[in-house]
Amino acid sequence: MPRRSQAEAARTRDAILGRAAALGSLEGLEALSIGRLADDLGLSKSGVYGHFGSKENLQLAAVDAAAVRFAQEVWEPAASKPRGLARLRAIMDAWLSYLERCVFPGGCFLSAASLEFDDRPGPVRDAVARALRRWLRVLEEEVAIAQAQGELDDDLDPGQFAFQLNAYVMAGNWANQLFGDPAALSASRAAVERLLSEP
Repeated sequence: MPRRSQAEAARTRDAILGRAAALGSLEGLEALSIGRLADDLGLSKSGVYGHFGSKENLQLAAVDAAAVRFAQEVWEPAASKPRGLARLRAIMDAWLSYLERCVFPGGCFLSAASLEFDDRPGPVRDAVARALRRWLRVLEEEVAIAQAQGELDDDLDPGQFAFQLNAYVMAGNWANQLFGDPAALSASRAAVERLLSEP
């Protein structure tokens, strides 16, 4: 029997990770299993296992895949905007749109994973923390550039401002998921706009 092409293997791996990220957002990364993914995708268990070798490696790959998808959905649409307030507004708009469009069925994958692993030391927690720290640095950097360009108050603490932006979006995601309240994302959008519009 001929061996599968590298392209076919890559497509299978991508399909596994897409399903793993979707399930992870809904049920948590601890609920992922090789058997469940194999059943869902019509693959053999050995076919799924062969791509990752362990549940932890699967979880880590799912975190990476979700972070890449987040960047595609949130960062890339904003990256072409002028640096500073214009880009910061575009980032926030794309981030809220990502949640409104339910890119992951359980809301923000990284938010869900952070709540699941915040008190569980280990490689998965470290990977989630790295991804979220990286994102907060992106926000903080754009805030600092907006300040340097005179678009935001010079007295603001960029780290605190980035924290507030993140908090507004995370709160909207939480209320939308827990209470089934899509208006929560509209409230987040209004709160973000007020913050960005302050003199």
